[in-house]
Amino acid sequence: MASYSIGDAIRELSPVLGKAPAGAVSGEWTATTMQAGHSSRTGGYVDAEGRHVRQDSTHPLDLVGDVVEKLDAAASERFNKVVIRWKKPSLPFMRGEITIDTQYDQSIVPRGPDDPIYEAAAAARRAFWRTRGSLRVGFAAERETANIHNQTKWFGPHRRILAVDAPGRLTLATDGLSTPWAGISEPENGVECELFMEFDAATLDAGGIGNWANLLINIADLVADGHRVARDVEKHGAILFCRLTEDYAPLTRIMLSRNEGRIEGLPFGPVPLILVTAIAEAEIEGQDLGDDWGATAARHALAKRGIRG
Repeated sequence: MASYSIGDAIRELSPVLGKAPAGAVSGEWTATTMQAGHSSRTGGYVDAEGRHVRQDSTHPLDLVGDVVEKLDAAASERFNKVVIRWKKPSLPFMRGEITIDTQYDQSIVPRGPDDPIYEAAAAARRAFWRTRGSLRVGFAAERETANIHNQTKWFGPHRRILAVDAPGRLTLATDGLSTPWAGISEPENGVECELFMEFDAATLDAGGIGNWANLLINIADLVADGHRVARDVEKHGAILFCRLTEDYAPLTRIMLSRNEGRIEGLPFGPVPLILVTAIAEAEIEGQDLGDDWGATAARHALAKRGIRG
């Protein structure tokens, strides 16, 4: 757009924002420019006591979005946030006062595809697992299906499984669920957990490792979709999470349970580890499956295996 000023925006907003609902004395709307494919618009009118005044129409928010797009297209100085304020006129038949403030807020800038925070998260996870054993070179499984914002199905760029060797034991662990989300600015370590499975090292060959690693990636996909799974595991101690295909018979279900381990040093604080265990139907036979996530049955199976949750 060749020219579109704050004055132009005020003239466009004035007749719409001026049609305030009864009781409104002021209004404020905050909008962001398009960043990493996302933008936002929030706000509305308030009365003299600062309470929100309901308005049936969404037209003001829609117009705010249109105006911000025009200001952004014509901007000579960088900004990513716009605050629009309206004040009721002191006399009837006068127009209310509208002000527009544009600003650049670094805290809402989405993480780009090359942000160093992703590798910082990966380094923290590797440092943790080196305290548990030796990391195999490369990955037991890796899927690089990132979108233009460098997000995989786990919302960050890392979507892979580590193999950790210790005397008599092999651990497979997700490496990416706790990577901060790409394309957004929220200070969160992804879905705030990592998963792991433990095996008797003598029972798995290369093919078996690959099969379990790919299963663990698929389980982690479901955890990433759920977002709050870590909280449910923490609340219940153990949950029945998903069923297995007949390929894994007699094992039929996946159980997730609490673990004392926590990965420290991640960009936004520590995250818990969640133990993934494949169980047979016989291990929960006769147990109540009607509560949240089959938690009672899961805790029963956990106790039978001698696992502390």
